[in-house]
Formats: sequence, structure tokens, C-alpha cells
Amino acid sequence: MKYINKSLSIEKIRVQDIAKKFGTPIYCYSYQQLKENISNFKKNFNSFTPLICFAIKSNTNVNIIKEIRKFGLGADVVSMGELMMALKAGIDPKKIVFSGVGKTSEEISYAIDKKILLINAESKSEIIEIERIAKIKGLVVNIGIRLNPNTDAKTLKQISTGKKGNKFGVDEKVFFELVKYLNISKNINLKCLSVHIGSQILDHKPYEKMLNVIDKIVKKSNHNFEFIDLGGGMGISYEKNNKKLNYQKYNKAIKKFLKNHKSKIIFEPGRSIVGNIGSLISKVIYIKENDKKDFIILDAAMNDLMRPALYGANHRTLPVIKTNQTSKKVYEFVGPICESTDKFTTLKKFQKLKEKDLVVMCDVGAYGMSLSSNYNIRPKPAEVLIRGSKINVIKKRQKLEELI
Repeated sequence: MKYINKSLSIEKIRVQDIAKKFGTPIYCYSYQQLKENISNFKKNFNSFTPLICFAIKSNTNVNIIKEIRKFGLGADVVSMGELMMALKAGIDPKKIVFSGVGKTSEEISYAIDKKILLINAESKSEIIEIERIAKIKGLVVNIGIRLNPNTDAKTLKQISTGKKGNKFGVDEKVFFELVKYLNISKNINLKCLSVHIGSQILDHKPYEKMLNVIDKIVKKSNHNFEFIDLGGGMGISYEKNNKKLNYQKYNKAIKKFLKNHKSKIIFEPGRSIVGNIGSLISKVIYIKENDKKDFIILDAAMNDLMRPALYGANHRTLPVIKTNQTSKKVYEFVGPICESTDKFTTLKKFQKLKEKDLVVMCDVGAYGMSLSSNYNIRPKPAEVLIRGSKINVIKKRQKLEELI
């Protein structure tokens, strides 16, 4: 995304033209950025050949998933709905891993029937249920056990998943008990040790610590794991001066681990694949003046982009048409929903805006539309995929008639 003659463009299409043709708010995705992200991810780990399973939860648009599949990626799913979406997008079942703490009997049965690569179990109760269903079907099912490595991911507490006290995975003691139990199971084949310590991680050191824990556990278990699933969590820069994850050091730590282990590595990236491919275009409805700040009331709201309200996340916000006028007032960008948390960002020295101006919120490709809702009975926005000078609607804007 860049300015051409003071007009913001996504690839070769002007943002103002997108808004004029399709209305606002609207999600726009860059195909070129998606292609670049996948290429870079593969290059970062080209010293070995991992299985890359895209985290469907981060972006659930079937057309985006179809494009991702064309680059050879598999899928990480956490519900039957996500599994169905991955299969609808044409992803090979042998490249699908099913994670999550609360898989129902119906979901487990469906996953077994679809012959996916792995079910990553997160408790003894879940393993017993997988075994029961597998026995009824007369099958041997491949599973992983998710270990909680008690590793601080140094990220937001809401998206930290690998510390003692988090609901995810099992501790070391239970892990060894389960390995022993599964060694004599006739209907379960233990193939994988799985971990996932959190999301939006920008420091390689938690990954190094995680790998040291896994190394120790694998050696102590005396079990031959065909796969080591390292999860995802690789962060992106949401602001200009954000720290970036040092992939070289993470890759080096994995190479060191693989010297002692012959397992195939699985990754579950989401944000690092689609985060920066997405932009949300919104129109200024009203400007509400206040002594301390001006409220810029947008037609986008927290139901369209939940991350700021949910996590206090900040997305770079840009004017669509550049001018040389700067406001002396503080701008707080808010939506029309009846919640005080319906706000996106607060900015000083932003370009002076007027009503009906357009702005863009950047890097919303992950956990943007997938976290959206119909709160206040608001229809969900349209989604478009931009490829050079071509634009395709990949999801139509909802109509009120569909909700009422």
C-alpha cells in the first residue's frame, strides 16, 4: 500500500475508487503481499522442510484459503466448522491438524472420518474419547499430545497460551503418563508432540526456551515422535517502529534441535501469513468537537474490527487522500456502536479531516473479519481481493434482510 500522487493505492487500484464502487466499510486484501509473505516464510526455514499449516482462525474467507492452498500449505483448525472450510478450500486432509481444548465427540468423529493428519489432544479425557470413537470405527487414529511448556511468550496476556495456569495443553507429569498409556493403546498411534505458546510474538528467546523444554521432554519420554508441532505465534509489525521477530535466530534454534531429533517440524502460522495483507476502508460520518479532543466517528465499528476493543490493539490509520493540513487537536477514531470500547485509536498531529473523508486501518488481515460480529444488528462488510489492477469480490456485503 502506497501513495501515488497523494492518493493511497493497494497494488494498482486507488482506495478511493474501491470505496466509490463497493461502499464502506470494506475489507481489502493484497494478493501480492500474500504471495510475498508465504515466500518469505518458506525462505526463513529453508534449511529444513516443515509442514506449514495455515491457522484458519486468523482469516476464514474460503477464497483467501484457496489461494493459500495453491502455495502448498495445509491447515490448522480448531473446530468442525474450520475443518469443513479447509476441506471446502481444497486443502489435502493429510496436511490438516486439529487443535483446541474442547473438541466434541461429533467433531472428533468427523475428523477421523476425513482422515486428517493429526488430532492434537489436550487432556487425558479427550484421548480416552478419541480412543473410544476409534474403537467403534475399528480404526487406528494418529494423534499428538499438546504439551504446556510453561514458557512466557512475552506477549499480551490475552493471547499467551503456554504458561502454567493457561487452559492449553498438559504439564510434564501428565504428558509422560499419557505417553505411557498410549504405548499400549490399540486404537491410537502417538505421532506428535505439539506446543503453541502464544500469539504476536516478537522475541525469539521464548521460542528458544520452548525448544529446550521440548528437547528435554522428548529425550526423557524415549518415544519416537514423527512430528514436532511448534505452533505459530510469529508476530508482525503493527506500527512503523515495531520490533520484528528475528527469524534467523529462531531457525538456528530449530536446526540445533533437529541435530538430536529426526522429527518433521510443523508450523501453524496465521498472522505472519495474512496479517499485513488486509486493510479496512472506512468513511468519516461525523466529526464531534470536544474541548480536549475531536471524535472522528467512522462507519466502521468494533463489530467490524474487534482487536482494539478486545486487546487494546493499535492499527496504523492513514488518510486516503494526502493534504498538507495538520490538525492541532487530538483525534479519537471511534465507531457508532453503543459501547465506550468502540474506539480504534487516538492520534495527535493527524491530517485535518472533514466529514465524508476516507481513512484506512492497516494490517487487519488476521483476526479482523474472522472476529467480526453482527452486534447492534449491523451487517458485516464486503471483502475484496486485489491482484494488480484486478479486483474481485470474495464475500458480498451482508444485507439487513439477512439478519432480520
